[in-house]
Amino acid sequence: MGGFIFVPLLVVGFFILLAGFFTVKQQTAAIVERFGKFQSIRHSGLQLKIPLVDRIAGRINLKIQQLDVIVETKTKDDVFVRLKISVQFQVLEQKVYDAFYKLQNPHDQVTSYVFDVVRAEVPKMKLDDVFERKDDVAIAVKAELNEAMSTYGYDIIKTLVTDIDPDIQVKAAMNRINAAEREKVAAEFEAEAERIKIVAKARAEAESKRLQGQGIADQRREIARGLEESVDVLNNVGINSQEASALIVVTQHYDTLQSIGEATNTNLILLPNSPQAGSDMLNNMIASFVASNQIGEEMKKKNIEKGIVPKKKPKRQAPPRAEEGEDLNY
Repeated sequence: MGGFIFVPLLVVGFFILLAGFFTVKQQTAAIVERFGKFQSIRHSGLQLKIPLVDRIAGRINLKIQQLDVIVETKTKDDVFVRLKISVQFQVLEQKVYDAFYKLQNPHDQVTSYVFDVVRAEVPKMKLDDVFERKDDVAIAVKAELNEAMSTYGYDIIKTLVTDIDPDIQVKAAMNRINAAEREKVAAEFEAEAERIKIVAKARAEAESKRLQGQGIADQRREIARGLEESVDVLNNVGINSQEASALIVVTQHYDTLQSIGEATNTNLILLPNSPQAGSDMLNNMIASFVASNQIGEEMKKKNIEKGIVPKKKPKRQAPPRAEEGEDLNY
């Protein structure tokens, strides 16, 4: 009978002894209490406690944790914006007691401080400044959290403003403003490019006109030189200037008719081509020359009488040239 009682007691004792052993994971701390009073803090590895006397009150995670807090607030220019604040924090190993017993819910505590700091800093800024100075907001949040949470055994590693989301209507307006600015810049560049094209085209046309005028001037100069040489040649064979001019005019007249007839794909041109056409043209030219000379002489006489144009002095003859073997000394 005694043997039957001893076996169950042995089994119960074995399980009670086995309950005195427990393990703690890496980067974790276990809080051991004895009859409801803090006894000790156990770290990673195999640990021993007194069965039925000691108990594990809780475990604290010593790893770096991250808490994302979304805060909606108003900026200085009355724009509602949602900010996502990421807080990275860690329980200090030497302050596990404070983290476990002094703070009931650390996440709620961190969230409250984040709301308080963000809603104190962002209303001082305009919307554009919030985007540009988001690091200032993050620094302010970290400073406030470090001061408050260090008392409870928490160390704030980093705070980040990971998202800034304005109201959807404000965002659409900002996109329109940005698009308008880009279109303005594009229009300015296009206008500048068009101006450069116009200036270059105008310069090219001016250069073309200059070269064209220069070519026409050179052409007329060569024509006049050729006519002068033609008259000199005709004068050398005993033809006077009037007859030479007539011959040149008639020759050019028939040369023009010949060149028009030889050209292809030309428009219809009506020209006088009677036998007396050349002589009529010559007579008209001679009459014009004579009339212009008479008018010029009359104007010179009137100007001389009025004293406007002085009379021309007779040209001084050049001294005779000395021929070979001739003495000009008198």
